[in-house]
Amino acid sequence: MAELAMNGRDIRADYMALTQRRRIYSGLLLLVFVLMMITAFDTLEARNAGGFLNGLSRVFEFPAGLIAEAWAKADRLPAHFVTYFPSLIETINIAAASTIFGALLGTLFALLATRGLALWPRATPVFRRLMDILRAIPEIVIALVLIFILGGGPVPAMVAIALHTAGALGKLFSEVAENADLKPVEGLASVGANWAQRMWFGVMPQVAPNFLSYAMMRFEINIRASAILGFVGAGGIGYDLRNAMTWGPGRFDQAAAIFLLLFVTIVVVDQISSHYRNKLASAEH
Repeated sequence: MAELAMNGRDIRADYMALTQRRRIYSGLLLLVFVLMMITAFDTLEARNAGGFLNGLSRVFEFPAGLIAEAWAKADRLPAHFVTYFPSLIETINIAAASTIFGALLGTLFALLATRGLALWPRATPVFRRLMDILRAIPEIVIALVLIFILGGGPVPAMVAIALHTAGALGKLFSEVAENADLKPVEGLASVGANWAQRMWFGVMPQVAPNFLSYAMMRFEINIRASAILGFVGAGGIGYDLRNAMTWGPGRFDQAAAIFLLLFVTIVVVDQISSHYRNKLASAEH
């Protein structure tokens, strides 16, 4: 009994020492992080044209001016809604098309990059790195390159968002596919089914609910992305918003109308997407 009690005290002492070391390491890491933040802030403040601290007091001037002008011209907002609604539809179409193409390409990449399902097992790392590259490059960078090649318009935005979506969804889809039951795949292979048939009939019925859920969530993100890309000439309502904000006071009522259209659209899409994602999750369980 005495030996057991001594062992218990030793284990407790080792645990307390380990906990103490972790606290020290965490404190040192936090200190390093704070020092890096302070140093980075000082560097950025020195190189910034206007100065963050000097301009901090003016941070609310733009929203205050926009709200004041929109309130004074509230009677014009319905007409602005009608004017910019086609641009909103274009933005939604860009997001929808890019989500569909990106999800299809991401599904292909995911199946080719999943161990146990890949058509070419040795090429699995290649497809994984390809998805990493597509996911790492921001949509705006791809869009700027495509605008330089193809010119302004919705096509560069759609291609840019679709490629980024393929990388992001491909990663998520691959993680879902790794948990798929391989028995149906093996059964189909035993009767001579090719790779596409094994994936379509053996894997897709298992992973389709999760794939659809992730795709709908990505659609919400792509609406915001397509609006942002409008600022660089990729079309949609973001282009109109840039023009309204560039002109400044006098057209703030138009900017407010665009903000309201985007806000309502994102809220509605989020609610619809959440509803169907919850239905898919309940159906799966």
